[in-house]
Amino acid sequence: MQRSDVPSAPLGSWLLGSTDENPRRRRIRVQLLLTAPLLITNLIGAGLAIILIGIVVPGPSIMRSEFALINFIAVPVFIVCVFIVGLLWGTKRLMHDLRWATEDAPPREENQRAALRGPWRLTRVQLVLWTVALATFTTLYGIVDADTIPKVLFTIAFSGITTCAFCYLLSEFALRPIAARALESGAPRKSAVLGLTGRTILIWVLGSGVPVAGLMIVAIFSYIRPPRWQDLAISILVIGGITLCVGLGLTYINIRSAAAPIRSVRRGMEQVTHGDFSAQVVVYDGTELGLLQTGFNRMAEGLRERERIRDLFGRHVGYEVAANAMRRNPELGGEERDVSVLFVDVIGSTTIAATNSPTDVVTLLNRFFDVIVDEVDAHGGFVNKFEGDAALAIFGAPTRIGDHAGCALAAARKVQVRLCAEVPEVRAGIGIASGIAVAGNVGARERFEYTVIGDPVNEAARLSEVAKNVPGNVAASGRALASASESERTHWVTADSIVLRGRTQPTVLAVPVTSLEAPNTSA
Repeated sequence: MQRSDVPSAPLGSWLLGSTDENPRRRRIRVQLLLTAPLLITNLIGAGLAIILIGIVVPGPSIMRSEFALINFIAVPVFIVCVFIVGLLWGTKRLMHDLRWATEDAPPREENQRAALRGPWRLTRVQLVLWTVALATFTTLYGIVDADTIPKVLFTIAFSGITTCAFCYLLSEFALRPIAARALESGAPRKSAVLGLTGRTILIWVLGSGVPVAGLMIVAIFSYIRPPRWQDLAISILVIGGITLCVGLGLTYINIRSAAAPIRSVRRGMEQVTHGDFSAQVVVYDGTELGLLQTGFNRMAEGLRERERIRDLFGRHVGYEVAANAMRRNPELGGEERDVSVLFVDVIGSTTIAATNSPTDVVTLLNRFFDVIVDEVDAHGGFVNKFEGDAALAIFGAPTRIGDHAGCALAAARKVQVRLCAEVPEVRAGIGIASGIAVAGNVGARERFEYTVIGDPVNEAARLSEVAKNVPGNVAASGRALASASESERTHWVTADSIVLRGRTQPTVLAVPVTSLEAPNTSA
């Protein structure tokens, strides 16, 4: 999947700011985004009504002297006093009811419903204003000339409905920051907004259905009172052009409103695809698209939880064991594997525990084990378990390694060098053995662990005891050395044979060449 070229805007548009914007700026931004577009839209609607009544719609002309008082005094005064004052009053009252969102107060369910119903509340204000205008001017023009009533009634109704449609969509856009705050704690139990289907049908009715019905009404009145064909043609062309523009505008705004949540989810999915499970989108849509945003956030939260569990699982049992368990259903039992085992045991652990506080002992052991885990991982093995002040590492299970003996021997040499340099307070005996062992899950059905059982494990543990008394504190079995690659064998030399505790056959010892050259550091 390719990365989106669309700039990231948490609320779908840079005009809406960010979710962490301070409350004062958020209030001012929302107030401006509500007032300016709605004011401009209403003024355009009023201008459109004047043009339609005066020029376009067939019927008695209102550009006569008897209408001068209405045209040049009543209309301007009404626009100023009702539309502008009413619009400012409506937005101010709404912002007052939504002040919890601009003051960062936690939303209650009634706050959520009020925020999601905000666009409809503003639209109702516009409907009331245009209804007052419809009644007022139809009456005023009708008193002068009753024949103008159908013309004025149709024109103001047409302009008002179209303007209210734009008001609803624009206020829905402007109130996204408030809706985002309202939906932070989840959607209310009962939907407070139109769904996608309802909103699409509403846009069709207001953007196409009403204008087309207007054209049909013009045609009907043409039969009742036939106009000149030039006037009828002008009416059809102008109303048809307005229908095209209004329908396109409403459709565009509706599509942008629907596309913004989808784009936010797409960007979040791209983040998840690239391994960023911290991805989260801002939920600001109260329709089904808001449920899509919420669903993505829940999915991302589940992925984060899964990654956290997988990380914890891997830290406890080893990442190779964890990956193997997730690839197939783990079950009790095991299989024979040719493996190499590295066993590390601290020298003088009793003295260390007696001369240091428990906290200091744990800190020291963590530094000690950090070196072991680092080198074992670097050489393709995994630390199977920590046993107090000892550690058991396996090479060749669960992941097969071609030269597991060479990797174990190389890791042992590197561990000893790093322990001397990085954790000089601790000395440890390191034993390495190779052979056939059973690797698998051991325990009960309700609780088991992956481990390796067999002679190489016991032999490595015994060799770690012997290593405490040999130069360099590292001892490997002759069989492990024989199984290693030629390049690794050159770093080792065989020493005496010894019968290890609990065994009957002698074991050939091998030690690093460097340990014979270094001063004797045995206990």
